[in-house]
Amino acid sequence: MPNPQENAKRPVVLLFPGQGAQQALMGAGLYRHASVFTDAMDTVFRLLGQEGKSIRADWLSGDPSDLFDDVTRAQPLLFAVNYALGRTVMSWGIRPAALLGHSVGELAAAALAGVFSLADAARLMTERIKILADTPPGGMLAVAASPGEVERYLSGHVGIGAVNAPRQVLLAGPAGPLAAAERRLRADGFTCRMAKARQAFHSTLLSDAAERSTPGWRQTELRAPDLTIWSAYRGAVLSSDLARDPAFWARQPVDPVLFGPTLESMLDHGDYLLIEAGPGQGLTTLARRQPAVTSGRSAVAAMLPARAGDPSADRAAVLAVAERISTEGHDIDWDAVLK
Repeated sequence: MPNPQENAKRPVVLLFPGQGAQQALMGAGLYRHASVFTDAMDTVFRLLGQEGKSIRADWLSGDPSDLFDDVTRAQPLLFAVNYALGRTVMSWGIRPAALLGHSVGELAAAALAGVFSLADAARLMTERIKILADTPPGGMLAVAASPGEVERYLSGHVGIGAVNAPRQVLLAGPAGPLAAAERRLRADGFTCRMAKARQAFHSTLLSDAAERSTPGWRQTELRAPDLTIWSAYRGAVLSSDLARDPAFWARQPVDPVLFGPTLESMLDHGDYLLIEAGPGQGLTTLARRQPAVTSGRSAVAAMLPARAGDPSADRAAVLAVAERISTEGHDIDWDAVLK
């Protein structure tokens, strides 16, 4: 194994997961044990208004409602946990070299980078979930295949919603056609798994919803990011002009997520310590397959366990990440860790 000291003080990059990563009790072990995390979660719940109370209750319940994987629960909770974990790392005195989010994770990155205020983010999230909840039934299908291999299985509104790795894509579309595509793929020997989503994110099925959300974005003050954001919708650093473009943000539920190619491009530009600031470790798994990580030039760690539910495991994971960052040579404000 490479010695971390041989690559001392690699810059920290925060990764934020999207729809499908949500878990009941994700990060709940930090609630009331890490003050910055707790304050950030409570602020988001408050900004979400009356619905914030229900979302908080579902999050802290070991037996959440049937809506937990619906956009009305999953999206605001993922945003809140991602944002709160990002704020936690920054409270340790760490200024991330870059932020990279998957789907709704890019909204958390943008809020942390000051593209829009947290209050505006909560307002936009409230508008977004109301609009997206009123879309035809759909879903997302994870397929162990390349984009080229799945081309002949696409039809109608079923398209490639995300490219996560060279042979890992997500298809998105209406429930019926997506199920038909799954049957054909399985019959031809491809491994498939339905993602935890009730809407056809990143498909043309949501085009009308994106149009309906545009006025809300046009009413929002959008600013150039004060932290570098690698946009998984562009495969490149988010420019100041694009960050201030309402249409770019409004179309995110429709446009495909190119997380894998974007991560690869970012790692081509430097060696980093990648920290997944969100639930599940799905992005950590993807990052570990990158040549830059397998070679030891870059490294990756996760702030939360792969499975939620053990409060002590949440706190142990955060402490381990703080120690990992410190081992790289970064100064950590230890008084801010799990305070």
